[in-house]
Amino acid sequence: MTRLNEVMDKQPRLLSSKLFQKHRQVEVVLSRSVLYWKEIEKSRKRSSCTSRESETAHSHAVQVCEIVAVHKSEEDDQGDTKRGRLKKAKQQSQLYPHTFTVSYVRRTRQHQWRCSDVSFHCASQALCQQWIQVINEQLSLLTNRPKRLLVYINPYGGKQQGKRIYEQKVAPLFRRACISADVIVTECANHARDHLKTEANLDKYDGVVCVGGDGMFSEIVHGLVTRTQTDHGVDQSRADAELVPCSLRIGIIPAGSTDCICFGTVGTNDPVTSALHIIVGDSQPMDVCSVHHGDVFLRYSVSLLGYGFYGDVLTDSERKRWLGPARYDLSGVKTFLSHNYYEGTVSYLPTADGLGNPRDKVQCRSGCHICQHKHSSKDKQWEMSEEEEKSDKDRWSTIHGKFIAINAASMSCACPRSPKGLSPSAHLADGTTDLILVRKCSRLDFFRHLLRHTNKDDQFDHSFVEVHRVRTFRFQPFQKQLVSREDPSEPPKKKGFSPMCSGQTTCNYSKAHSSWSCDGEILKHAAIQVSVQCQLIRLFARGIEEQQKQ
Repeated sequence: MTRLNEVMDKQPRLLSSKLFQKHRQVEVVLSRSVLYWKEIEKSRKRSSCTSRESETAHSHAVQVCEIVAVHKSEEDDQGDTKRGRLKKAKQQSQLYPHTFTVSYVRRTRQHQWRCSDVSFHCASQALCQQWIQVINEQLSLLTNRPKRLLVYINPYGGKQQGKRIYEQKVAPLFRRACISADVIVTECANHARDHLKTEANLDKYDGVVCVGGDGMFSEIVHGLVTRTQTDHGVDQSRADAELVPCSLRIGIIPAGSTDCICFGTVGTNDPVTSALHIIVGDSQPMDVCSVHHGDVFLRYSVSLLGYGFYGDVLTDSERKRWLGPARYDLSGVKTFLSHNYYEGTVSYLPTADGLGNPRDKVQCRSGCHICQHKHSSKDKQWEMSEEEEKSDKDRWSTIHGKFIAINAASMSCACPRSPKGLSPSAHLADGTTDLILVRKCSRLDFFRHLLRHTNKDDQFDHSFVEVHRVRTFRFQPFQKQLVSREDPSEPPKKKGFSPMCSGQTTCNYSKAHSSWSCDGEILKHAAIQVSVQCQLIRLFARGIEEQQKQ
């Protein structure tokens, strides 16, 4: 409470009154940034030390920016079952008959937020109205808060609970915060994307919200980014095009299978937490990767581009969609046992600013200094970077090899199954992606690498794994038709489950190339060029907050 007391001392008091809260007299103080209340001690027998401890224990403070709403309310005496307390409550209701309630954000464990209420009882209606008016005036100064939203609900994603989650958990909070929402329940794949690209009148909204999983979020990103480039006359099919950042923020209400984007930007997959982040108007910039095949635009990626292992898992799982989310586990086991590797050439342009590397253990958190530095100077630095790329081709690095997996992580890609993610130190908005190359190795070594995704060990601490922080990269698969390693004279055969290896490398080399998994979608081409578009979109989020000691 010391810091809050310092804030209260520095800022002028807008209002200060002695009110009642839960039948105890409290001093309530409002400044421009903090609403603070503490119980007024009546006991004179306590020592000054005890009194100070009691004051701290009964002191509360809420940041004004995290107040959801304030309204006049009726007195509620529920819970006062004892006669003495009930009698005292009746006496108080006669002396303090007017009540206003403040709804605010309360943090719980594991980054979850909840909407809590605190009611204050006033002696006069004028004082009650004054408190409501002044608090609302301070809330009206928070111009980053949305007033009108466009909401898309995917009724089929995850466990098909999107509509129920929105109606029961999110809509009541929006109504309490006086946010109006136009809701569209999608009817087919890419419904939201196509509506955003052509039909939606975006001028009347403060943000777009998707209720669904990562696939739904990808639809929103593609629709909004494409619409923005079209409105500004930018040809997104050009790999060297400088894309215009989107002005509208995107909110995510998790209702999918994995919800990796939500978990990596808020710290939890909880619909109420995400709704509260939207209400308070949080803003988190985020990089987007544009993926091209020559002059053909393929897709945008915000989380993971995976070739080899993850591409094969997705390709196989698409044939088992009838299994639901369980298909990923089955396809993962099958792909691991098949243990294929692929030959190709990776070329990349590394970062040159020295602000971090994938193994520095500096995690991207709320107020990340690396992402903020990139935001404050990105225009100048990116102009220099483009000139350097054109004039100094020697800075490009090229690696030719045989790979079990090639991954590009633009964020940590953390999820409940992998709390640290594929690249724990990847940043959301620094204009880079972490390029992870897993070379041909034994099945046992690859299993050790995968196992480290689930624990706190350094997953890059293997001789067959290397990671680079890059601004752009290209991949060209080896074009020659390849045959089985065991008998090169035989034509390629379809591989099923192969026996577990011992310590030796027993990879299968049965086809020319794998497929790229781009945020859960399969790309048509294996030869691609990827460019990071720095802070192209903004989310209704603030990054993962550091857990505070209770």
